[in-house]
Formats: sequence, C-alpha cells, structure tokens
Amino acid sequence: MTFSILTFDKETGVFAAAAATGSLCVGGWVLRGDIESGLVASQGTSPSTFWRDDLLRAMHRGQSAKDAVEAVTSGDPGRGHRQLIALDRNGTTHGFTGENSVPFADHLARQGLAIAGNMLAGPEVLEAMETAARTFAETTDQRMLRVLNAARLAGGDSRGLQSAAMLVLAPDRPPLDLRIDHSDNPIADLERLYDRTRTSPYFDWLSEVPVLTDKACAPQRRPVAPST
Repeated sequence: MTFSILTFDKETGVFAAAAATGSLCVGGWVLRGDIESGLVASQGTSPSTFWRDDLLRAMHRGQSAKDAVEAVTSGDPGRGHRQLIALDRNGTTHGFTGENSVPFADHLARQGLAIAGNMLAGPEVLEAMETAARTFAETTDQRMLRVLNAARLAGGDSRGLQSAAMLVLAPDRPPLDLRIDHSDNPIADLERLYDRTRTSPYFDWLSEVPVLTDKACAPQRRPVAPST
C-alpha cells in the first residue's frame, strides 16, 4: 500500500522524508515533521493520524523515537493493522509493523535512517530504498526523489502508484513540503513540481521567509525616494 523513508543528516541538520502509495493523498495521511522534533510516517491498512501527531508531540518534548513509538503503539487494540516509523531530533529511529499488515510488510531502523512499507512487491523494495538513500546525491531533495524511483523500479506498491510526497526541513531554508495527491505517474509529477520550486519567481521569494537560523527574516525594505 505504501512505502516511506525518513532521514537525518547530522552534519547539515537537514531532516528529509518521502513516501508514495497506490492510494490517494499520501502526503496528507502519512508524513509529518518538525525541525525541532523530528519526522514521522504513519501508514498501514488502517493508519492512525493520532499515532503520527502524538508521536511528533512526544519527540518535541524530548522523548526518544523508541520510547515514543512504544508508548503510542502499546495501548492501541488496532495496532495490528498499522505501521509506523519515527526519527527524533538526535537522528535516533524506531519502527513498528503490525502483525496484520498486508504482505509484504516490514520496516528497518538505522541511525539517521528509517524505512517502512506494506503491500510491497517484496523485501527488495526496502533494500533498494536503503541503497539509494546511501548513494551520493548533490542535494537531499534529489536523494529523496532517487529513493522513490528506486522503490518504484524494484516493484514498489503491488497495485501501482497514485500519490507521492516529499518533506525536507533544513535549518537555513524554508520547509519543502510537496504533494502529488492523485496522478497516473505521481513520482514523475513530484519531480516536475520540485523543478518548478527551483525557478523564479518562487525560488527568489524563499530568501524572504523566516528560517530556524533567522526567525526574523523579512523582505529588505527599499529606501523611499524623498518627496519634492
């Protein structure tokens, strides 16, 4: 049904996530993040948006990904139909795959990297995503797109894909939160949307938006010509 990835680059402080699914609106359903908390992907046959939001709040309070995941999943009688991965602000990760998840379903959790999927063609999808995530790319944004394409080429969602999303949170630039909610080729459309964000006038305007390293950023005031 869905595959997703969460990453953290300790050197740059950049958090990045991406997901795609054979259903609609994967970005709205699955991914959430906050640069001062971390990242979450909540998915499954019956995904819980409460898991996603409760987990992000817990990590913002300083709870580790492991402790937060165990807390939100342990008391939910529907957990067998749900899947969750989390990455906290220190880059620590943890995950959960319910026993009733539609096969193939699994997750992996490494330092700075978490991947999950369900209703996949097979384990090779997760393996391809991890390999792509560890391969050099000029930017984190491009790496996330590469990961999605690697999953697609490895078989991806066994039903095909309808939606894709990418979320990148960096200390020195505004959030990049892109979503293709319905498409016959959502990853290609996501790539095209990303390319548009790199062109004027949108790209130029981004320099006027507050960021973590400059929360007071604003447009430069232009001098007013004296009246005569």
